[in-house]
Amino acid sequence: MTDEDRLYHDADLARFYDIDNGWADDLSYCRGLAEGCASLLDLGCGTGLFGATMAAIIPRVVGVDPAQAMLDIAAARPGGDKARWVTADARSVRLGETFDLIVMTGHAFQVFLTRADRLAVLKTIAVHLSPQGRFIFDSRNPELEEWREWTPALSERQFTHPQLGEMFAWNDVSHDPSTGIVTYQTHYRHLVDDRTDSASSHLAFASRAEIEELAGEAGMSIERWLGDWKGAAWAEDAPEIIPIGRLAR
Repeated sequence: MTDEDRLYHDADLARFYDIDNGWADDLSYCRGLAEGCASLLDLGCGTGLFGATMAAIIPRVVGVDPAQAMLDIAAARPGGDKARWVTADARSVRLGETFDLIVMTGHAFQVFLTRADRLAVLKTIAVHLSPQGRFIFDSRNPELEEWREWTPALSERQFTHPQLGEMFAWNDVSHDPSTGIVTYQTHYRHLVDDRTDSASSHLAFASRAEIEELAGEAGMSIERWLGDWKGAAWAEDAPEIIPIGRLAR
């Protein structure tokens, strides 16, 4: 869970998040869904790139994340003052309001490691959906075993951080077949002083069948399944499992 993950809670490591997780197809697709909405809830909002951007065109935007270090970045970014940032756990947060669109991007759904945790998150979504509201989130397709690519040799990358200068990064990974939980390490080496910052994260890979079952238990129905953030329909070999749905009628 993210409550133990330095990658999200450590202020120094949080600064790297946008380098590896900037604006991409997921946020572009969600922006299209948000057109015409009056309210948006971004669960697991991270550093608030999507929420801060959408706050310029949506009257009411709320971002929820358990990592205060991330929310500090969200509040300080351009447009961040137009959104409301709430430090809370997506399994238990109750805001007492509903939204036209609820998003959970960046594979945040995968940090919930048990079936009970995932059901709790989906119940949170259901509680906060307006009668005509929609939700969308993503989870990697476990059949593709994408974690096998998260090795040092396949994940090495170099980039320039705007404050810290030249950086070298890589990942390493292990998979527990008994639980299906993947543990991956993220390493950032500062080339200026050869110092390395590291964090360990845990992810679960729920199947489409489980997600559909849990959504039903939470009182929601899925109207459409995507297989990627380009908008392709889901197939068994699709890289992503992306449900779009509403409250059950």
